[in-house]
Amino acid sequence: MDFFEDILVGTSTPLGAHSFFADEIIAFARAFDPQPFHLDAAVGARMHFGGLAASGWHTAAVAARLRAQAIARHHAVLRGQGKPTPRIGPSPGFKNLKWLRPVLAGDTVTFTSEVTSKKPSASRPEWGLVFTHETGTDQYGRAVFALDDCVFVERIEA
Repeated sequence: MDFFEDILVGTSTPLGAHSFFADEIIAFARAFDPQPFHLDAAVGARMHFGGLAASGWHTAAVAARLRAQAIARHHAVLRGQGKPTPRIGPSPGFKNLKWLRPVLAGDTVTFTSEVTSKKPSASRPEWGLVFTHETGTDQYGRAVFALDDCVFVERIEA
């Protein structure tokens, strides 16, 4: 992520893809969301999911990891060019978290982030707020995840 002033509304950034496998789905569910349809493929098949379904929180956590990794990769490129990197975060919150369809064992989800708006922080002049819409799409091109996020980004012109 660039400095606040350099971020353009409408910019879309690929965050990366993640394949969800049964052992990982079950391990996450055991630790954080132990509902039967996240722990047992037979139970998931009897539900409307149609199989072992990843927790929505698992999907959101993967999106957060890929977002952080994408920012780190971009900052490494900037440093390699001898450019400064902005301080990023924290996030004051998010809205409109949606799990649009189940993420099943074997699915690969590709995540993207698009800048929807930005504004200088009213209370912290050295920071701006950047708003993004993040999506996850499965290997069939179907939307499975959406989130409107916000993050503090350092300003050059404080």
